[in-house]
Amino acid sequence: MEEKFELTAQGKEDLEKELERLKSVDRPANIEALKEARAQGDLSENADYDAAREEQRRIEGRIFEIETILKNATIISSVSSDEVSIGKKVKILYTKLNREFTYDVVGTIEADPFNGKISNTSPLGKALLGGKVGDVIEFSAESGRSQEVKILAIE
Repeated sequence: MEEKFELTAQGKEDLEKELERLKSVDRPANIEALKEARAQGDLSENADYDAAREEQRRIEGRIFEIETILKNATIISSVSSDEVSIGKKVKILYTKLNREFTYDVVGTIEADPFNGKISNTSPLGKALLGGKVGDVIEFSAESGRSQEVKILAIE
């Protein structure tokens, strides 16, 4: 049985764009690089050929990965609710630090904490799910330290 992936509509669109770029831009450029490297002669000691083959493996692997994700994706639509769920934007206050942060709660495939996208399976993401504005939530960060956040807004 294949793994199921939860994606937001934006995450699906981003993957479709990446797949299109890989197939229409990256793959043809790589094929051209392979042709040029082959034209140089002896392939046994041809660094350009080796690099082009490695890039080909990367491109084909990523195409396969994206196609598998899209084939097995469940698109999460943000239901209008006053609770935190996948697809919602959440503004929180770290009470001990007195610092506010805004995160999009997304599925694991889309997670990118450095760009404000946290996974629903991360410690913070799990703790926030089902929370409402005004809730104060305590959770254990990945470092093992106890953290406390207050939900300020949900969009």
